[in-house]
Amino acid sequence: MKKYELIPERNFFRIKALKDFGDVKKGELGGLVLGEHNLSQEGDCWVSDNAQISGNTRVSGDARVSDNAWVSGDARVSDNAWVSGNARVSGDAWIRDNAQVSGDAWIRDNAQVSDNAWVSGNTQISNNARVCDSAWVSGNACVSDDAWVCGGAIVTVNVITFGNAFIYDITVTNKHIRIGCEQHLKEDWKNFSDDEIVKMDGKSALKFWRLFKPLAEQMGLFN
Repeated sequence: MKKYELIPERNFFRIKALKDFGDVKKGELGGLVLGEHNLSQEGDCWVSDNAQISGNTRVSGDARVSDNAWVSGDARVSDNAWVSGNARVSGDAWIRDNAQVSGDAWIRDNAQVSDNAWVSGNTQISNNARVCDSAWVSGNACVSDDAWVCGGAIVTVNVITFGNAFIYDITVTNKHIRIGCEQHLKEDWKNFSDDEIVKMDGKSALKFWRLFKPLAEQMGLFN
């Protein structure tokens, strides 16, 4: 027995559950698809809310696409992956395993997000980039070309504002911290003198650093 049927709506079909499965109840309306090729009739995979699935996209396994997310092209969302918020997945991108993509993130081209990775914010993952393992990428980060972000890496390119301090993009990985255009080992950042900080970007850098360093220590960013 099929788990859902298609109800015409504009240029799409809205899905309607024909039976209970997962946390979906019989009769529940879901999101929009172009046809059954977009959403497997097997497993507990589901498209909900105003999410749209178009092109040759395939959602399978126990994967979920919800909220206002949009998956298009030849993209795949499989296993226990979840795409939510206003996130977009397009091209030949693949979201799999237990990965989560949310916020306004955009995964495109041949990019992949897998394992227990989490991508959120305004992040863009493109080209042949990979985000895997337990990596976390958020903020305004851009991961592209053949880059890999794996392990327990944290890439947070958030614009951080402290009072009237200047604003810098900050990236934290397992070994390095990048602030603005300066990238150094965590231990080096921890030990930089005021004079060394001033040489990087003048007195504005020192003003920022005196506010940010204590917070970074509290957050364990130098560990």
